[in-house]
Parts: sequence; structure tokens; C-alpha cells
Amino acid sequence: MTTLQATFCGQTYDNPFMNASGVHCMTTAELDELANSAAGSFVTKSATADSREGNPEPRYINLALGSINSMGLPNLGLAYYLADAIKRQTETPDVPFIMSVASYKGFDEYVDNMRQIQDSDYTGLVELNLSCPNVPGKPQMAYDFEDTARLLIEIFSFYTKPFGVKLPPYFDIQHFDKIAAVLNQFDLKFVNCINSIGNGLYIDEATDTVVIKPKGGFGGIGGEYVKPTALANVRALKQRLNPSIEIIGTGGILTGRDAYEHLLCGASMLQVGTQLQKEGPAVFDRLNAELRHILETKGYTSIAEFKGKLATLD
Repeated sequence: MTTLQATFCGQTYDNPFMNASGVHCMTTAELDELANSAAGSFVTKSATADSREGNPEPRYINLALGSINSMGLPNLGLAYYLADAIKRQTETPDVPFIMSVASYKGFDEYVDNMRQIQDSDYTGLVELNLSCPNVPGKPQMAYDFEDTARLLIEIFSFYTKPFGVKLPPYFDIQHFDKIAAVLNQFDLKFVNCINSIGNGLYIDEATDTVVIKPKGGFGGIGGEYVKPTALANVRALKQRLNPSIEIIGTGGILTGRDAYEHLLCGASMLQVGTQLQKEGPAVFDRLNAELRHILETKGYTSIAEFKGKLATLD
């Protein structure tokens, strides 16, 4: 019998699919819908210390081959998601999830947020988002390798619970080498790659205008546009990171074939953003069916039989 079970950070999941943080995860009601969907797991909205309304509308637009957004980290605040996370791990311990944490203010807010989680009763996985490209005037932490190392040194000086980091896309082989050298110094459980490709621009041909309001129309690109970049990041980091650091593949997963390719490059779990926004949680039923069909067609009975086994040309 073919199974889609995935093993990640010591847990077994029914399948490797999750939402990408930022999509269908703002409120506890939306998180409940994800928990009751066909996804193997889910992740919360990236939480900042205080609640944020985010950037002005329109700030998200679906495009023919994906999406463009400049959301600006809208969320209900760390206390909201942390309280919900503690409740979930107590009341439904068999429904795994990840809590996502971000920063709008920079280094100190990252540290303070992680300290608050350390001091809480929450013991599950945390995704530290070092890669939001859509906050005006704020750089992405993970593009500064020295600051990333400094931040992780500070967090690991007090944080004892399992966590990983969400990364932006890298485009140069030396950048893969440098970020891997930083991350391999720490007992990280996973990396999530990639976040959207920052600061793209889309023009409405009917009006000759940009399509989103923040940042003069510049926004993060997601969906089909980004899959080749996402696959390259998954593959490159899988080849460079310590074997103990697992990978969540994110970017351009529209079909079961897209999911298969992320797994082939070495991903253990998969996050879906743009296509979840377009289809809603029912997308996970379709993706599971399509991925299972691919495994059956190729004669595989499990993901482990092909994960990370992308072939190269002689």
C-alpha cells in the first residue's frame, strides 16, 4: 500500500503538506480549518510582539502564474498565537503544528519574542521567520550573514526548545555556502526555504499602473513564478547543511508533481501559499491525491524511497 507519511523532527505526519505562514492562518478559526483539513500539519501566522494591521490595501493580488504581495506582517500578536498554541498542545496533542515568529523592529524583538516562548509552557516547534521582504524600510535579517549568526548566538544562549528558521531565496552559490556555514554552527531542527522572491513588480496592462499599493507596487512574488528558485534553494541547502537539519520546501507548489520535485530535491515537509490562497484548504485533498498517484505510477510505496535522490547528468 502506498503511504504519504512524512517523518519530520522526530514526528510522523500523515502527509508532508502544510500551509505557508501568512495564508489562511490569521485567526484561531482559520487555524482550526487547517487542523481539520487534509494537510499533514499547519503553521501559524508569523507573530510579532504586538498586533499589526499591516500595509494598506490592496496588498495582495493573484496573478496568472502566481501572486504578488506586500502584506506588512499583519497579525494578532505573539500573546494571541502563543496562548492558542499552548491550548492546542494540551487539548489536541495528536494534531501537530508549528508556531511562526517574526519581528517588525529587528534584532531585539526577535530575541524578546523567543525569550517569551522559552518562558512559556509551549514546547513544540517554532519557525523563526528571518525573511519577510514586505515591510517598508526593514531589511531581511537572513541576507546579513553576520547579523544572522549574532542573532542565533544570542537566542541559543537561553533557548532550549526545538526551532528552525525560514529563509529568503538565495541566488548565488557563494550565498548558499555562507548561509550554510552560519546555520551549521547551531542545533537548528529545520530550515524553511523559500519565502517569496522580494521586490518584484507587476503592471496592469489595462491601466498602466502597479497592482498593489505599498512600496510603490513592489512586492513579494509567489506561485509558479518561483518554483525553479525554490527547488534550487532546497537542493543547494540539502547538500550543504548538517544532516540533522531538515528542510521544508516552499514555493510554487501547485500540483502533486511540484510537490514530488521538492521532495526529490530533499525536502521533508512542504508548505503551500499562493495555491492555498486561490483554492482554500480543499487544495490539500487534491495535492494528496495527485502526489499519491505519482508514487503509484512510479512504483514507490513511500516518500523515503525517492526523497533527496534527484539525479544529475553525467
